[in-house]
Amino acid sequence: MELAISSSSCSNLPNKISLLHSKTKLLLLPSHFTTPPRSFPDFSNNFHARLSTTTASHIRLRRRPFIWACSKVDAAGTDDPLLSKVIQFRDAFWRFLRPHTIRGTTLGSFSLVTRALIENPNLIRWSLFLKAFSGLLALICGNGYIVGINQIYDVGIDKVNKPYLPIAAGDLSESTAWFLVLLLAVAGVLIVSLNFGPFITSLYCLGLFLGTIYSVPPFRMKRFPVVAFLIIATVRGFLLNYGVYYAVRSALGLTFEWSSPVAFITTFVTLFALVIAITKDLPDVEGDRKFEISTLATKLGVRNIALLGTGLLLVNYIGSVLAAIYMPQAFKRSLMIPSHVILALGLTFQAWVLERAKYTQEAISDYYRFVWNLFYAEYILFPFI
Repeated sequence: MELAISSSSCSNLPNKISLLHSKTKLLLLPSHFTTPPRSFPDFSNNFHARLSTTTASHIRLRRRPFIWACSKVDAAGTDDPLLSKVIQFRDAFWRFLRPHTIRGTTLGSFSLVTRALIENPNLIRWSLFLKAFSGLLALICGNGYIVGINQIYDVGIDKVNKPYLPIAAGDLSESTAWFLVLLLAVAGVLIVSLNFGPFITSLYCLGLFLGTIYSVPPFRMKRFPVVAFLIIATVRGFLLNYGVYYAVRSALGLTFEWSSPVAFITTFVTLFALVIAITKDLPDVEGDRKFEISTLATKLGVRNIALLGTGLLLVNYIGSVLAAIYMPQAFKRSLMIPSHVILALGLTFQAWVLERAKYTQEAISDYYRFVWNLFYAEYILFPFI
């Protein structure tokens, strides 16, 4: 879930829902949202009564639109116009950053830093944590630039595939989006150049360049499936893992040296990023076909791509088990083998559910979210294997 609902923000939700319907009509959200459908929780009988009198009895509200509407209600119920605008901008900016990608970047950074410190506990200094935080901030800025520039040039497609995104929804103007992406890019480069030296700065700029040509005409490499997959795998897989680990060892006063666990996670995540690049198009087939964006999902079909992504991830998990068996000196068998077997079984079950559901939009979205959860899980496990 990309945004969290606090108990305080929705404590008087029935009243706010009524206000929202009368003032903004936001409850009648489009039915073609790409996230899985969810019904409202049972807050109270009074709430159901209001809902039934306000909307048709069979309206189904999806998860992201519900959270979006809840945020809009909070803003609408605020007496201070300035505070209302701040709340709306905060919500739009958070969606603009694509939180699920930030989680992956943050977990990857924490995981690699933790691993480097575990390998060299005698070199830990408190000053390193401030430097690590600045590095994480730079990574989030770079991540925000890449996903932001993509939204600017994909606004027409997003109105079909992801209408909850802020530019497509009209919650963020294109000029404001340009200001934000340029600010994020400049801030990220400055942080890296001032703290991590020319080599890491060059890697960082390479990542920004690849993210730019992925989305921006006349390059727009996302039109070419193989090139698009390689860009995503390079940025989210190799550059992130290699760059962070290199920077940490440099901060510890050590020269770069591959360790077996770091080589493993870099290879694992690079292949995983390739799978994410393939499966990310599964929920977006409708818009991609409309705007003539060529992806493997539009060419080969949703079922074939889901099976391909599942197969590649199973190769990852089989490789992890074999690495633990044949390299006991480098990995903890007692954790490495059962954890990856469990993750592989979970993936297989999710693929079976997708097949049983006949590849409906809801099932596809559930499958894609599960793939991201597996990605997070690997980084959580990594420091301990």
